[in-house]
Formats: sequence, structure tokens, C-alpha cells
Amino acid sequence: MAKRIHNSGTAGAVYGLGFIGAAVFFISEATTLWLGLFGFIKALVWPALLVYELFKFMAV
Repeated sequence: MAKRIHNSGTAGAVYGLGFIGAAVFFISEATTLWLGLFGFIKALVWPALLVYELFKFMAV
């Protein structure tokens, strides 16, 4: 029986630290409860937003 080894611990740790940092930033900048919830959602998808903006910048 073959063993499968998945080495994604580092990427998960980087994403986790990035999520915590983004959540703290976005929630601390919020002035209302709804903006705080929106900031939490933005913290979940910040890598997609970052890559989108990077591709948009590189296409110019």
C-alpha cells in the first residue's frame, strides 16, 4: 500500500496568518457592525482579490 504525503502545512500557515492579519485590519477599520461583517468576508477572500489586482496590473 502506497503512502501519500501532503506537504501543504507551510501554505496553510501563511494563509492563516494572512487571514488573521486581514481580519484584524478590516474589522478595526469598520465603523458599523455590517462593515465589520463585510471586513470578515473580505479577509476570507483576500488572496483572490490580490491575484485579481496583480493580473489587472500586469495586463497594462
